[in-house]
Amino acid sequence: MAYFRIGGVDLYSEVAGEGDPVLLLHGGFCSLEFMRAQSDALVAGYRVFAFERPGHGRSADIDEEYGYARGVADTLAYLDAVGLEPVHIVGFSDGAIIGLLLALDHPARVRSLVAISANLDPSGFTDAAEAGGGPVLDAPADPPEQEPDAERMQYERLSPDGPEHADVVLAKLFRLWTSEPHIDPADLARIAVPVLVMSGDRDAIRPGHSLLIAASIPGAQLCIVPGTTHRLVTERPELVSTLIRDFLQQASAGTAQPGERRSSQTK
Repeated sequence: MAYFRIGGVDLYSEVAGEGDPVLLLHGGFCSLEFMRAQSDALVAGYRVFAFERPGHGRSADIDEEYGYARGVADTLAYLDAVGLEPVHIVGFSDGAIIGLLLALDHPARVRSLVAISANLDPSGFTDAAEAGGGPVLDAPADPPEQEPDAERMQYERLSPDGPEHADVVLAKLFRLWTSEPHIDPADLARIAVPVLVMSGDRDAIRPGHSLLIAASIPGAQLCIVPGTTHRLVTERPELVSTLIRDFLQQASAGTAQPGERRSSQTK
C-alpha cells in the first residue's frame, strides 16, 4: 500500500501478486474494495496494480469537476509512476470507460481490456430519455441481498475528506454521468487488442448497448452475466472472476485475438 502524487493529489495504490501485470480500474463512487474479489482471484497468477481516483476510497477529492479525460491522464501518470508499459486492464463502469479510451488513444499501453458495464454515451443507461424505451429485463423476483448503500458506507469509512463530503462527490459524478462520455461506436474499430465486454442482464447499462460496444470492436467477446445488475462484480464475484481469468489466459496466450488477425477468414 502506498500513495503516488498524481495531478496534484496523493492517490492511494495497492500492488500484489506475481506475474503479468493487470491494472484494476474501479467505478464511480466506488473504492478498490468493490473489486476486492476480482483482485484476490487474480493475485495468484498476476501482479495486480490498482489505485483510487480523486474523491474515491482513500484518495482526497479535487476542487475541479470530474472528467474521463482526467481519468485517462491520471491512469497514464500512474502507469508511469509504477513503471508499466503494456498492461492488461480490467475496468468497471467509469473504469471501463477509461479503459476503452486508453485502448483507443494509447494502444501501446494496453495489452488487453475487460470492460465491465461500460457505456459510450449517457443514452446507454436503461432510464435515459435518449434510449428510446429499448427492451430491458425486469428486476429479478429474488434479487441478491446487498448491504444497504454499501458504496456510501465504504466512502464514509475510507475517505480522508470525511463522510459529509459524499454528497459533493455524488453531485459531481451525476453531472459527469449525464454529460459524458461521447465515444463514437465507429471509432471502436480502431481498437486492436483483445477485448471482453461484460455486463449484467439487468444492468443499468442496456444489454443492447453492451452488444453495440462488443460488435463495434473487431474480435471482441461479449458476456452478459445472468441474474445480475450493475453490481455484478459483487453479486456474482466468483463467476465474474473466473470469466476474467479465462479471458486473460486467452489474451496472454494469444488466443483471444483482435479482429485484424482474422482478416484471412472467408466471408
